[in-house]
Amino acid sequence: MKKFFAVALGILTAIGGFLDIGDLVTNAVVGSRFGLALAWVVVVGVVGICLFAQMAGRVAAVSGRATFELIRERLGPRTAAANLSASFLINLMTLTAEIGGVALALQLASDVGRMVWIPLAAFAIWIVVWRVKFSIMENVTGVTGLCLIVFAVAVFALMPDWSALGHAVTHPVIPESESAATYWYYAIALFGAAMTPYEVFFFSSGAVEEHWKTKDLGVSRLNVMVGFPLGGVLSVAIAACATIVLLPGGIEVTSLSQVVMPVAAAGGKLALAFAIIGIVAATFGAALETTLSSGYILAQFLGWRWGKFRKPADAARFHTVMLVSIVLGVAVLYTGVDPVLVTEYSVVFSAIALPLTYLPILIVANDREYMGDHVNGKATNVLGSVYLVIIVVASLAAIPLMIVTGAGQ
Repeated sequence: MKKFFAVALGILTAIGGFLDIGDLVTNAVVGSRFGLALAWVVVVGVVGICLFAQMAGRVAAVSGRATFELIRERLGPRTAAANLSASFLINLMTLTAEIGGVALALQLASDVGRMVWIPLAAFAIWIVVWRVKFSIMENVTGVTGLCLIVFAVAVFALMPDWSALGHAVTHPVIPESESAATYWYYAIALFGAAMTPYEVFFFSSGAVEEHWKTKDLGVSRLNVMVGFPLGGVLSVAIAACATIVLLPGGIEVTSLSQVVMPVAAAGGKLALAFAIIGIVAATFGAALETTLSSGYILAQFLGWRWGKFRKPADAARFHTVMLVSIVLGVAVLYTGVDPVLVTEYSVVFSAIALPLTYLPILIVANDREYMGDHVNGKATNVLGSVYLVIIVVASLAAIPLMIVTGAGQ
Protein backbone atom coordinates (compact mmCIF):
# COMPACT_ATOMS: atom_id res chain seq x y z
CA MET A 1 0.00 0.00 0.00
CA LYS A 2 2.89 2.39 0.77
CA LYS A 3 4.33 1.80 -2.69
CA PHE A 4 0.92 2.58 -4.20
CA PHE A 5 0.62 5.88 -2.37
CA ALA A 6 4.25 6.70 -3.21
CA VAL A 7 3.06 7.55 -6.73
CA ALA A 8 0.16 9.70 -5.49
CA LEU A 9 2.04 12.94 -6.21
CA GLY A 10 2.59 11.86 -9.80
CA ILE A 11 -1.04 10.75 -10.17
CA LEU A 12 -2.33 14.05 -8.77
CA THR A 13 0.03 16.06 -10.97
CA ALA A 14 -0.85 14.04 -14.06
CA ILE A 15 -4.62 14.11 -13.53
CA GLY A 16 -4.56 17.80 -12.59
CA GLY A 17 -2.18 18.66 -15.44
CA PHE A 18 -3.39 16.47 -18.31
CA LEU A 19 -7.06 16.33 -17.46
CA ASP A 20 -8.25 19.71 -16.28
CA ILE A 21 -11.49 21.14 -17.64
CA GLY A 22 -9.91 22.52 -20.80
CA ASP A 23 -8.08 19.29 -21.59
CA LEU A 24 -11.19 17.20 -21.02
CA VAL A 25 -13.06 19.28 -23.57
CA THR A 26 -10.10 19.83 -25.94
CA ASN A 27 -9.32 16.13 -26.22
CA ALA A 28 -12.99 15.46 -26.95
CA VAL A 29 -13.06 18.32 -29.49
CA VAL A 30 -9.96 16.94 -31.21
CA GLY A 31 -11.48 13.45 -31.30
CA SER A 32 -14.78 14.72 -32.70
CA ARG A 33 -13.05 16.79 -35.42
CA PHE A 34 -9.75 15.03 -36.21
CA GLY A 35 -10.29 11.52 -34.89
CA LEU A 36 -7.00 10.15 -33.56
CA ALA A 37 -4.88 12.05 -36.07
CA LEU A 38 -3.36 14.08 -33.21
CA ALA A 39 -2.71 11.21 -30.80
CA TRP A 40 1.00 11.47 -31.64
CA VAL A 41 1.09 14.91 -30.00
CA VAL A 42 0.02 13.40 -26.67
CA VAL A 43 2.90 10.92 -26.90
CA VAL A 44 5.38 13.71 -27.64
CA GLY A 45 3.97 15.74 -24.74
CA VAL A 46 4.11 12.82 -22.30
CA VAL A 47 7.76 12.11 -23.11
CA GLY A 48 8.58 15.81 -22.72
CA ILE A 49 6.86 16.31 -19.39
CA CYS A 50 8.37 13.07 -18.06
CA LEU A 51 11.82 14.29 -19.11
CA PHE A 52 11.60 17.70 -17.43
CA ALA A 53 9.54 16.62 -14.41
CA GLN A 54 12.16 13.98 -13.71
CA MET A 55 14.80 16.74 -13.76
CA ALA A 56 12.72 18.98 -11.49
CA GLY A 57 12.05 16.16 -9.03
CA ARG A 58 15.71 15.15 -8.99
CA VAL A 59 16.79 18.76 -8.38
CA ALA A 60 14.37 19.04 -5.44
CA ALA A 61 15.40 15.69 -3.96
CA VAL A 62 19.15 16.35 -4.21
CA SER A 63 19.19 20.03 -3.22
CA GLY A 64 16.20 20.02 -0.88
CA ARG A 65 14.95 23.17 -2.59
CA ALA A 66 12.23 23.88 -5.13
CA THR A 67 13.18 24.53 -8.74
CA PHE A 68 11.99 28.15 -8.80
CA GLU A 69 14.24 29.06 -5.85
CA LEU A 70 17.26 27.71 -7.69
CA ILE A 71 16.31 29.37 -10.98
CA ARG A 72 16.34 32.78 -9.26
CA GLU A 73 19.62 32.04 -7.47
CA ARG A 74 21.38 30.45 -10.46
CA LEU A 75 20.17 32.69 -13.31
CA GLY A 76 19.50 35.92 -11.46
CA PRO A 77 16.36 37.89 -10.60
CA ARG A 78 15.78 39.27 -14.13
CA THR A 79 15.52 35.88 -15.82
CA ALA A 80 13.48 34.53 -12.94
CA ALA A 81 11.21 37.60 -13.06
CA ALA A 82 10.46 36.99 -16.74
CA ASN A 83 9.63 33.38 -15.91
CA LEU A 84 7.54 34.49 -12.92
CA SER A 85 5.52 37.03 -14.90
CA ALA A 86 4.56 34.58 -17.64
CA SER A 87 4.01 31.62 -15.32
CA PHE A 88 1.93 33.53 -12.76
CA LEU A 89 -0.40 35.03 -15.38
CA ILE A 90 -0.95 31.69 -17.11
CA ASN A 91 -1.37 30.00 -13.73
CA LEU A 92 -4.03 32.56 -12.74
CA MET A 93 -5.88 31.99 -16.02
CA THR A 94 -5.78 28.25 -15.46
CA LEU A 95 -6.95 28.58 -11.84
CA THR A 96 -9.90 30.66 -13.01
CA ALA A 97 -10.83 27.98 -15.51
CA GLU A 98 -10.46 25.17 -12.98
CA ILE A 99 -12.77 26.82 -10.45
CA GLY A 100 -15.27 27.20 -13.25
CA GLY A 101 -14.58 23.60 -14.29
CA VAL A 102 -15.44 22.28 -10.84
CA ALA A 103 -18.67 24.29 -11.02
CA LEU A 104 -19.47 22.87 -14.48
CA ALA A 105 -18.84 19.33 -13.28
CA LEU A 106 -21.10 19.82 -10.25
CA GLN A 107 -23.73 21.35 -12.53
CA LEU A 108 -23.54 18.21 -14.66
CA ALA A 109 -24.08 16.09 -11.54
CA SER A 110 -26.87 18.16 -9.98
CA ASP A 111 -28.48 20.22 -12.74
CA VAL A 112 -27.95 23.32 -10.55
CA GLY A 113 -26.49 26.30 -12.44
CA ARG A 114 -22.71 26.81 -12.37
CA MET A 115 -23.00 30.32 -10.93
CA VAL A 116 -24.38 28.80 -7.72
CA TRP A 117 -21.50 26.33 -7.51
CA ILE A 118 -18.65 28.79 -8.21
CA PRO A 119 -18.39 30.32 -4.69
CA LEU A 120 -18.92 26.91 -3.05
CA ALA A 121 -16.19 25.36 -5.18
CA ALA A 122 -13.82 28.25 -4.43
CA PHE A 123 -14.49 27.94 -0.69
CA ALA A 124 -13.85 24.18 -0.77
CA ILE A 125 -10.55 24.74 -2.61
CA TRP A 126 -9.46 27.30 -0.04
CA ILE A 127 -10.38 25.05 2.91
CA VAL A 128 -8.33 22.18 1.47
CA VAL A 129 -5.19 24.26 0.75
CA TRP A 130 -5.50 25.95 4.14
CA ARG A 131 -6.32 23.04 6.46
CA VAL A 132 -5.77 19.64 4.80
CA LYS A 133 -2.36 17.97 4.95
CA PHE A 134 -0.49 17.69 1.66
CA SER A 135 -0.30 13.89 1.81
CA ILE A 136 -4.05 13.53 2.42
CA MET A 137 -4.83 16.03 -0.33
CA GLU A 138 -2.73 14.24 -2.95
CA ASN A 139 -3.84 10.73 -1.98
CA VAL A 140 -7.59 11.42 -1.91
CA THR A 141 -7.70 13.63 -5.01
CA GLY A 142 -5.31 11.51 -7.05
CA VAL A 143 -6.98 8.20 -6.29
CA THR A 144 -10.52 9.56 -6.78
CA GLY A 145 -9.46 11.01 -10.11
CA LEU A 146 -8.70 7.47 -11.26
CA CYS A 147 -12.43 7.13 -11.85
CA LEU A 148 -11.61 8.70 -15.23
CA ILE A 149 -10.32 5.25 -16.22
CA VAL A 150 -13.98 4.71 -17.16
CA PHE A 151 -13.16 6.50 -20.45
CA ALA A 152 -10.59 3.80 -21.26
CA VAL A 153 -13.09 1.09 -20.31
CA ALA A 154 -15.70 2.77 -22.52
CA VAL A 155 -13.39 2.53 -25.54
CA PHE A 156 -13.43 -1.28 -25.23
CA ALA A 157 -17.15 -1.41 -24.39
CA LEU A 158 -17.96 0.50 -27.59
CA MET A 159 -16.33 -2.31 -29.61
CA PRO A 160 -14.69 -0.10 -32.25
CA ASP A 161 -12.92 -1.10 -35.43
CA TRP A 162 -9.47 -1.47 -33.87
CA SER A 163 -7.65 -1.64 -37.19
CA ALA A 164 -9.21 1.68 -38.24
CA LEU A 165 -8.27 3.32 -34.94
CA GLY A 166 -4.74 1.97 -35.15
CA HIS A 167 -4.38 3.20 -38.73
CA ALA A 168 -5.60 6.67 -37.70
CA VAL A 169 -2.91 6.81 -35.01
CA THR A 170 -0.03 5.53 -37.13
CA HIS A 171 -1.06 7.29 -40.36
CA PRO A 172 -2.45 10.68 -39.28
CA VAL A 173 -4.38 12.50 -41.99
CA ILE A 174 -5.93 15.97 -41.84
CA PRO A 175 -9.69 15.63 -42.56
CA GLU A 176 -10.92 17.39 -45.69
CA SER A 177 -13.21 19.54 -43.54
CA GLU A 178 -10.24 20.94 -41.58
CA SER A 179 -7.34 23.15 -42.64
CA ALA A 180 -3.67 22.47 -42.01
CA ALA A 181 -3.49 25.63 -39.88
CA THR A 182 -6.29 24.38 -37.61
CA TYR A 183 -4.64 20.98 -37.35
CA TRP A 184 -1.35 22.49 -36.18
CA TYR A 185 -3.12 24.95 -33.89
CA TYR A 186 -4.67 22.04 -31.99
CA ALA A 187 -1.34 20.19 -32.08
CA ILE A 188 0.30 23.09 -30.25
CA ALA A 189 -2.66 23.34 -27.86
CA LEU A 190 -2.35 19.66 -26.94
CA PHE A 191 1.43 19.98 -26.57
CA GLY A 192 1.05 23.06 -24.38
CA ALA A 193 -1.52 21.23 -22.26
CA ALA A 194 0.88 18.33 -21.68
CA MET A 195 3.83 20.62 -20.88
CA THR A 196 2.00 23.26 -18.81
CA PRO A 197 4.59 25.09 -16.65
CA TYR A 198 2.72 24.80 -13.36
CA GLU A 199 3.06 21.00 -13.52
CA VAL A 200 6.81 21.03 -12.94
CA PHE A 201 6.61 23.83 -10.35
CA PHE A 202 3.95 21.88 -8.44
CA PHE A 203 5.84 18.60 -8.77
CA SER A 204 9.11 20.17 -7.58
CA SER A 205 7.47 22.02 -4.70
CA GLY A 206 5.50 18.90 -3.78
CA ALA A 207 8.78 16.99 -3.50
CA VAL A 208 9.98 19.57 -0.96
CA GLU A 209 6.61 19.36 0.83
CA GLU A 210 7.17 15.62 1.20
CA HIS A 211 10.80 16.12 2.27
CA TRP A 212 12.32 14.02 -0.50
CA LYS A 213 16.04 13.32 -0.19
CA THR A 214 18.60 11.70 -2.49
CA LYS A 215 17.41 8.30 -1.27
CA ASP A 216 13.96 9.15 -2.71
CA LEU A 217 15.16 9.47 -6.31
CA GLY A 218 13.58 6.10 -7.04
CA VAL A 219 10.23 7.38 -5.75
CA SER A 220 10.64 10.46 -7.95
CA ARG A 221 11.21 8.35 -11.05
CA LEU A 222 8.27 6.11 -10.11
CA ASN A 223 6.00 9.15 -9.79
CA VAL A 224 7.05 10.41 -13.19
CA MET A 225 6.97 7.11 -15.06
CA VAL A 226 3.56 6.08 -13.68
CA GLY A 227 1.68 9.36 -13.20
CA PHE A 228 2.31 11.27 -16.42
CA PRO A 229 1.93 8.34 -18.85
CA LEU A 230 -1.35 7.53 -17.07
CA GLY A 231 -2.56 11.05 -17.79
CA GLY A 232 -1.55 10.62 -21.42
CA VAL A 233 -3.40 7.30 -21.76
CA LEU A 234 -6.57 8.83 -20.33
CA SER A 235 -6.24 11.81 -22.69
CA VAL A 236 -6.08 9.49 -25.70
CA ALA A 237 -8.99 7.47 -24.31
CA ILE A 238 -11.18 10.60 -24.17
CA ALA A 239 -10.24 11.45 -27.76
CA ALA A 240 -10.91 7.85 -28.82
CA CYS A 241 -14.38 7.88 -27.23
CA ALA A 242 -15.22 11.04 -29.17
CA THR A 243 -13.79 9.52 -32.35
CA ILE A 244 -15.95 6.41 -32.04
CA VAL A 245 -19.26 8.05 -31.05
CA LEU A 246 -19.22 11.73 -32.01
CA LEU A 247 -17.13 11.92 -35.20
CA PRO A 248 -19.38 9.64 -37.30
CA GLY A 249 -22.43 11.70 -36.30
CA GLY A 250 -20.76 15.02 -37.06
CA ILE A 251 -21.24 16.09 -33.42
CA GLU A 252 -18.72 18.76 -32.44
CA VAL A 253 -18.08 19.10 -28.71
CA THR A 254 -19.13 22.45 -27.28
CA SER A 255 -19.96 21.52 -23.68
CA LEU A 256 -18.94 19.20 -20.87
CA SER A 257 -22.13 17.16 -21.23
CA GLN A 258 -21.07 16.12 -24.73
CA VAL A 259 -17.69 14.92 -23.42
CA VAL A 260 -19.41 12.21 -21.36
CA MET A 261 -21.90 11.16 -24.06
CA PRO A 262 -19.71 8.24 -25.28
CA VAL A 263 -19.31 6.94 -21.72
CA ALA A 264 -23.07 7.00 -21.17
CA ALA A 265 -23.57 5.24 -24.51
CA ALA A 266 -21.07 2.55 -23.53
CA GLY A 267 -22.03 1.87 -19.92
CA GLY A 268 -25.22 3.69 -19.03
CA LYS A 269 -25.88 5.57 -15.80
CA LEU A 270 -23.30 3.72 -13.71
CA ALA A 271 -20.46 4.53 -16.11
CA LEU A 272 -21.72 8.11 -16.35
CA ALA A 273 -21.61 8.41 -12.54
CA PHE A 274 -17.98 7.25 -12.52
CA ALA A 275 -17.14 9.75 -15.26
CA ILE A 276 -18.72 12.64 -13.36
CA ILE A 277 -16.92 11.70 -10.12
CA GLY A 278 -13.65 11.54 -12.04
CA ILE A 279 -14.25 14.90 -13.70
CA VAL A 280 -15.07 16.56 -10.37
CA ALA A 281 -11.89 15.05 -8.84
CA ALA A 282 -9.73 16.01 -11.85
CA THR A 283 -10.93 19.61 -12.01
CA PHE A 284 -10.75 19.96 -8.23
CA GLY A 285 -7.23 18.49 -8.23
CA ALA A 286 -6.19 20.90 -10.98
CA ALA A 287 -7.66 23.78 -8.98
CA LEU A 288 -5.63 22.72 -5.94
CA GLU A 289 -2.45 22.46 -8.03
CA THR A 290 -2.85 25.87 -9.62
CA THR A 291 -3.82 27.51 -6.32
CA LEU A 292 -0.76 26.09 -4.61
CA SER A 293 1.44 26.90 -7.61
CA SER A 294 0.41 30.56 -7.46
CA GLY A 295 1.70 30.68 -3.89
CA TYR A 296 4.75 28.53 -4.58
CA ILE A 297 6.22 30.52 -7.46
CA LEU A 298 5.70 33.98 -5.93
CA ALA A 299 6.89 32.97 -2.45
CA GLN A 300 9.92 31.16 -3.83
CA PHE A 301 10.86 34.11 -6.03
CA LEU A 302 10.54 36.63 -3.18
CA GLY A 303 12.16 34.40 -0.57
CA TRP A 304 9.07 34.09 1.64
CA ARG A 305 8.35 31.16 3.93
CA TRP A 306 6.08 28.76 2.09
CA GLY A 307 4.63 25.27 2.17
CA LYS A 308 1.71 23.31 3.55
CA PHE A 309 4.12 21.61 5.93
CA ARG A 310 4.20 24.93 7.79
CA LYS A 311 1.31 26.30 9.83
CA PRO A 312 -0.61 29.02 7.95
CA ALA A 313 0.48 31.61 10.52
CA ASP A 314 4.12 30.76 9.79
CA ALA A 315 3.63 31.25 6.02
CA ALA A 316 0.99 33.99 6.05
CA ARG A 317 2.06 35.70 2.81
CA PHE A 318 2.10 32.36 0.97
CA HIS A 319 -1.49 31.67 2.05
CA THR A 320 -2.57 35.24 1.32
CA VAL A 321 -1.37 34.96 -2.28
CA MET A 322 -3.41 31.79 -2.72
CA LEU A 323 -6.53 33.35 -1.22
CA VAL A 324 -6.23 36.46 -3.41
CA SER A 325 -5.71 34.26 -6.49
CA ILE A 326 -8.90 32.33 -5.75
CA VAL A 327 -10.86 35.56 -5.20
CA LEU A 328 -9.58 36.98 -8.50
CA GLY A 329 -10.56 33.79 -10.29
CA VAL A 330 -14.09 33.93 -8.89
CA ALA A 331 -14.39 37.62 -9.83
CA VAL A 332 -13.44 36.84 -13.43
CA LEU A 333 -15.94 33.98 -13.60
CA TYR A 334 -18.75 36.23 -12.43
CA THR A 335 -18.25 38.37 -15.52
CA GLY A 336 -19.89 35.44 -17.35
CA VAL A 337 -16.75 34.27 -19.19
CA ASP A 338 -16.78 30.63 -20.36
CA PRO A 339 -14.38 28.56 -18.14
CA VAL A 340 -13.61 26.21 -21.02
CA LEU A 341 -12.66 29.09 -23.30
CA VAL A 342 -10.37 30.54 -20.61
CA THR A 343 -8.54 27.24 -20.28
CA GLU A 344 -8.19 26.75 -24.03
CA TYR A 345 -6.55 30.15 -24.31
CA SER A 346 -4.35 29.47 -21.27
CA VAL A 347 -3.14 26.23 -22.87
CA VAL A 348 -2.00 28.07 -26.00
CA PHE A 349 -0.37 30.84 -23.96
CA SER A 350 1.35 28.10 -21.93
CA ALA A 351 3.06 27.01 -25.15
CA ILE A 352 4.40 30.55 -25.55
CA ALA A 353 5.91 30.51 -22.05
CA LEU A 354 7.47 27.05 -22.30
CA PRO A 355 11.04 28.18 -23.18
CA LEU A 356 11.14 30.42 -20.09
CA THR A 357 10.27 27.41 -17.94
CA TYR A 358 12.23 24.50 -19.34
CA LEU A 359 15.55 26.08 -20.35
CA PRO A 360 16.29 27.17 -16.74
CA ILE A 361 15.39 23.70 -15.45
CA LEU A 362 17.81 22.12 -17.93
CA ILE A 363 20.54 24.54 -16.82
CA VAL A 364 20.03 23.92 -13.09
CA ALA A 365 19.88 20.14 -13.60
CA ASN A 366 23.41 20.36 -15.10
CA ASP A 367 24.90 22.51 -12.33
CA ARG A 368 27.28 20.41 -10.19
CA GLU A 369 27.22 23.05 -7.45
CA TYR A 370 23.63 22.07 -6.72
CA MET A 371 23.50 18.53 -8.09
CA GLY A 372 26.91 17.02 -7.43
CA ASP A 373 27.12 13.64 -9.14
CA HIS A 374 23.39 13.71 -9.93
CA VAL A 375 23.63 16.07 -12.91
CA ASN A 376 22.02 15.09 -16.20
CA GLY A 377 23.62 12.35 -18.25
CA LYS A 378 24.52 12.82 -21.92
CA ALA A 379 21.39 11.07 -23.21
CA THR A 380 19.15 13.25 -21.02
CA ASN A 381 20.86 16.41 -22.23
CA VAL A 382 20.57 15.40 -25.90
CA LEU A 383 16.86 14.64 -25.52
CA GLY A 384 16.38 17.82 -23.48
CA SER A 385 18.04 19.87 -26.23
CA VAL A 386 15.81 18.30 -28.88
CA TYR A 387 12.76 19.17 -26.83
CA LEU A 388 13.94 22.74 -26.37
CA VAL A 389 13.94 23.11 -30.16
CA ILE A 390 10.38 21.71 -30.32
CA ILE A 391 9.34 24.03 -27.49
CA VAL A 392 10.76 27.12 -29.21
CA VAL A 393 9.07 26.25 -32.51
CA ALA A 394 5.72 25.72 -30.74
CA SER A 395 6.16 28.97 -28.84
CA LEU A 396 6.84 30.98 -32.01
CA ALA A 397 3.98 29.41 -33.97
CA ALA A 398 1.27 29.63 -31.29
CA ILE A 399 0.09 33.24 -31.71
CA PRO A 400 0.19 33.33 -35.55
CA LEU A 401 -1.85 30.11 -35.71
CA MET A 402 -4.31 31.45 -33.15
CA ILE A 403 -4.86 34.55 -35.29
CA VAL A 404 -5.09 32.68 -38.60
CA THR A 405 -7.52 30.03 -37.31
CA GLY A 406 -9.59 32.28 -35.05
CA ALA A 407 -8.51 30.15 -32.06
CA GLY A 408 -9.26 26.88 -33.80
CA GLN A 409 -12.63 27.78 -35.32
